[in-house]
Amino acid sequence: MRNMDKAAFVIRFGEVYEHSPWVAEKVFEAAAEESLDLTTLGAGDLAERFESVFLAASKQQQLDVLRAHPALACAPVERSHLTAHSSNEQAGAGLDQCTEHEFALFQEMNAMYFGRFDFPFIIAVKGHHRQEILEIFRGRLLNSVDDEFQAALHQVCRIARIRIEAIVNV
Repeated sequence: MRNMDKAAFVIRFGEVYEHSPWVAEKVFEAAAEESLDLTTLGAGDLAERFESVFLAASKQQQLDVLRAHPALACAPVERSHLTAHSSNEQAGAGLDQCTEHEFALFQEMNAMYFGRFDFPFIIAVKGHHRQEILEIFRGRLLNSVDDEFQAALHQVCRIARIRIEAIVNV
């Protein structure tokens, strides 16, 4: 990460918040205003800066980030729109190997969830298997709109932290 200009920083970190390079841009700009060399930060400190920018954004910007996330266990044609991060994360949880029954459950729950909350179900899938994800999914469908919005923001931040750690600790 040494001697990284804004363009290089955004190339490297621009997708940690799904299809939302503006978060990385704002992190870089804030650090520049502080005369802070981001290369001196560990993954945890860098993740906190990203999270601060994201959580300080307008509700509409946050909602746009939530809506940029893919549906879980999506159809093959939809997988072409996944970022490399999302594709690897979903594969790691076995979501690319669903049985027909599991796939149908995910499709049904994705539709119910989006219809209720107006953004896709988001979970940091690392460390979870698809059966466990289905159980969490069922439970979160019962949340209020406000509670689920907060849960989704929290999950997006967890996903970003995992991605930042992977990038920094390469």
